[in-house]
Amino acid sequence: MLTPTTDAELAAAIAEAARTATPLEIRGGGSRAGLGRPVQAGQTLSVAGIAGIRLYEPGALTLVAAAGTPVAEIEAALAAEGQRLPFEPADHRALLGNAGEPTLGGVVACAVSGPRRVVSGACRDALLGIRFVDGRGTQVKNGGRVMKNVTGYDLVKLLCGSHGTLGVITEASFKVEPRPEVEYTLAIDGLPDAQAVAALSAALGSPFAVSGAAHLPASAADGDPVTILRIEGMEAQAAYRGERLAERLGVFGPARRIEAEAHDAIWRRVRDVLPFAGREGAVWRVSVAPSAAPALVEAVAGVLPVEAFYDWGGGLVWLRVPEEGDAGASAIRAETQARGGHATLVRGSDALRASVPVFEPEPAPVAAFSAGLRARFDPHGVLNPGRMSA
Repeated sequence: MLTPTTDAELAAAIAEAARTATPLEIRGGGSRAGLGRPVQAGQTLSVAGIAGIRLYEPGALTLVAAAGTPVAEIEAALAAEGQRLPFEPADHRALLGNAGEPTLGGVVACAVSGPRRVVSGACRDALLGIRFVDGRGTQVKNGGRVMKNVTGYDLVKLLCGSHGTLGVITEASFKVEPRPEVEYTLAIDGLPDAQAVAALSAALGSPFAVSGAAHLPASAADGDPVTILRIEGMEAQAAYRGERLAERLGVFGPARRIEAEAHDAIWRRVRDVLPFAGREGAVWRVSVAPSAAPALVEAVAGVLPVEAFYDWGGGLVWLRVPEEGDAGASAIRAETQARGGHATLVRGSDALRASVPVFEPEPAPVAAFSAGLRARFDPHGVLNPGRMSA
């Protein structure tokens, strides 16, 4: 395994791999191993040694850290100043059955965003700048370290979610946000999926600033179905917003309040896809219009056994299906595409991930454009070859 500890060492390692046409599997803390298609690589390249918070200015709401920095270290530093990452990155270790430590580079490379995305935006929206090494071994920087210096071509968003196929991220700078004074959950029990999504949509469309909107059917809630809405802010105004929201949603049923550890636990359950952790089967992540989500789940259930739960007001649907045949790839993609959405296989065996498209198949013009980008940034094809396409 190659284990550089500086950007220069990383650049030299990639340049040598390009010279010898040696494919590299890029790895950070190892917590997201198994995402994407299997990589047939000659060597593993770990960026875990390129770590550390390089700049943190609480007053400017900006943080810069190396790619190998553990997310836990970043969150602790932010918490000490009463701040946080806006997009609530998930920890997929339990879902994927991995050990290791989630790192900042892995979060950016996989574009990981949690339940707060509905109001705070995705990982890419919080990124200010990025440094990376391309497939030639050239060090590249784009964007800035503070908000006023974000200029140039937007390679920042291009690299976010590229799964290491365009370049190996060495540093990322983020805008951060203050932590709220209080946060709690309003929960409505017993709603069927369609009514639950209607309630979530009504809450998100209200003026009461909901920061999380999810629904756990009985199979995902370990009990009765529960529809949950997160309220955050200063104590008095958060209390007011929650009371008014509960009144507005009274047509769906009474709302109870969940606080403290139980509040944290239920959002961690949604964020980290814990209803499906430690349980057999393939796991799919489906993005679709919230209004179409319950019908999509019902249609898939008519073809194969499925368990589901909903995040982002119903716009994100997690599915667990038996890993048999194509693990529902044909059925799920047919139903998703018919509703204008897309589906990604998040968990599956190596054999399954090698035999079905993990990511949503691209139309021919888009696929040609994507291939052109990879050829431009990684002309020798050494960075995670095959991770995002066959």
